[in-house]
Amino acid sequence: MPLVNPEILRWARETAGYSLERAAEAVGLKKLKEVTAAERLMALEAGDRQPSRPLLLRMAQKYRRPLLAFYLDTPPRRGDRGEDFRSVPDRQTGSEMLVDALVRDVRARQGIVRDILSDDETYQARSFIGSAKMDDGVEVVLDSIRKTLRLDLKEYREQPSPEKAFALLRSRTEAAGIFVLLVGNLGSHHTAIDVEAFRGFALADNIAPFVIINDQDAVAAWSFTLLHELAHLWLGKTGVSGRSPTLQIEKFCNDVAAAFLLPAQELRTLKIARDESTQSILDKINEFSEARHLSRTMVAYSLHLAGMINAQTWQTISAWLLAQWKKSRDAKRDREKDSKPNYFVVRRHRLGPAILRLVARSMEEGALTPTRASRVLGVKPRSVAPLLSPVSTTGTRAA
Repeated sequence: MPLVNPEILRWARETAGYSLERAAEAVGLKKLKEVTAAERLMALEAGDRQPSRPLLLRMAQKYRRPLLAFYLDTPPRRGDRGEDFRSVPDRQTGSEMLVDALVRDVRARQGIVRDILSDDETYQARSFIGSAKMDDGVEVVLDSIRKTLRLDLKEYREQPSPEKAFALLRSRTEAAGIFVLLVGNLGSHHTAIDVEAFRGFALADNIAPFVIINDQDAVAAWSFTLLHELAHLWLGKTGVSGRSPTLQIEKFCNDVAAAFLLPAQELRTLKIARDESTQSILDKINEFSEARHLSRTMVAYSLHLAGMINAQTWQTISAWLLAQWKKSRDAKRDREKDSKPNYFVVRRHRLGPAILRLVARSMEEGALTPTRASRVLGVKPRSVAPLLSPVSTTGTRAA
């Protein structure tokens, strides 16, 4: 058996987003006498000894790498995540390895989905991918998105909650042939990727376009992120988006999303006096946002861009909203630990109906094995059947 370069072991672990302790646990290493599992893994990565083949197989599975990757002479270059649309602060959060691992994982899923759809002679490529350019202007791009999704603001706001409003937007997006996944970790809460590292990303492909939304973010922000990433697809731009827009393309995609959710003339109905207190402004933002299924951060930022609040007030409000969001997120995690929500219900919601129906139909037709289905769905092979058990395969072929 050829020798494994220990540098490859360290690269595979780090790019999968694992610490030494978490990786040692994941691959099944045990403490031996006075040597901890993490120390045993460290010795392997230092080249003190070679890993056994069973251990390599477990590493390949947990690190999401093909077995052959462990026999490379040197680590490959970083996986292609497309363009990085994030600001420098977004990229300094310490989550870069996790973001890379997530993009690589979703690209692998997309590749399988693309193969399935390419083999379907009735399937038509999505002509809207890359159909626009920024010079067309926000309204032209937004009008094309509205017509393709067959959705207007009135219908969106008629939904009873932000969750329902997002569900409507997602269903219309998936009906147009775009897969929308809610993914904020690599399979466990230990690998959660903070929204300050990435908000979403788009994989622009005219056969199997994907949008990924970081579900660590507030639910009220999901619709904005989805619309933002749709603008990226219309521009034909694959890449990762963050919280702080600095590039022109990010501002453009933000403007597209904001133009759908909050028309400029409507923002001006929110009357704010020059000497109004920050608390009073926050109260108005809360009321205004809740009535329209909007993210409060988006409304505050729109007010700042429109010159209705100054930079200092915006920064104060932004910091307060971020602190509140983190508090709410932590409380939600605690509730989920206590309540232990049904694994399959949560997984179905995150994957979305489109990819579930496609996998279910492909398995029925014999075009997809349980192993490859598990790869697309991001679950163990034994979980595929219960995950798909209530899924109808009707209507899986996009027009």
